[in-house]
Amino acid sequence: MNATPMPHVLLTGFAPFGGESTNPSWESVQALEGEVVAGHRIVARCLPVEFDASLHALQQALDELVPSLVICVGQAGGRAQMSLERVAINVIDARIPDNAGAQPIDEPVAADGPAAYFTSLPIKAMLAALRNAGFPAEISQTAGTYVCNHVFYALMHALRGLPGVRGGFVHIPYSPAQAALHAGAPSLPSTVVAQALRLAVGIALTVEHDVRMGGGATH
Repeated sequence: MNATPMPHVLLTGFAPFGGESTNPSWESVQALEGEVVAGHRIVARCLPVEFDASLHALQQALDELVPSLVICVGQAGGRAQMSLERVAINVIDARIPDNAGAQPIDEPVAADGPAAYFTSLPIKAMLAALRNAGFPAEISQTAGTYVCNHVFYALMHALRGLPGVRGGFVHIPYSPAQAALHAGAPSLPSTVVAQALRLAVGIALTVEHDVRMGGGATH
């Protein structure tokens, strides 16, 4: 008898962009490739920092793996904590061109989509677990209007057709090597981010109902 295939968790990171030579989002998720958490095998994929190509790569991974959980990870240089994103908005407003030279302004991610999607991850439970384990973490109310938000929104739009699949987005700070080139910028080693993501995956797979705790912002 053939064994039942192990279900998958899809973690995505991004290629370098904006003049950087590395991207800690990819380094962090790549470190978890093949690990098993709560009976699920992690598969890591690197997305291009390109509006069109990123969605093609994401959809290919979704079609191939049909994962139980998807967490996309991106770099947010200047942030001091891991940011668990709450909402993706249906707008592209690129401050800089993507890696293919495209710079859409005030365009929708999906012309037929709603104004926004909320994450389906238990972000408050994830926040509590990360903080209790000593990882710097916060709830973020905005994923920006660049490729990260583009992918986050497109992911949630795609998951409408995959009932029961949870998905969301996490932003991480610069790596120490990057921060050394940006005076005063906070950083977090990719090894630490990988440990935090492993914990976050476990919470997302095992916590059915999110906890109720403060995580909002006054501005």
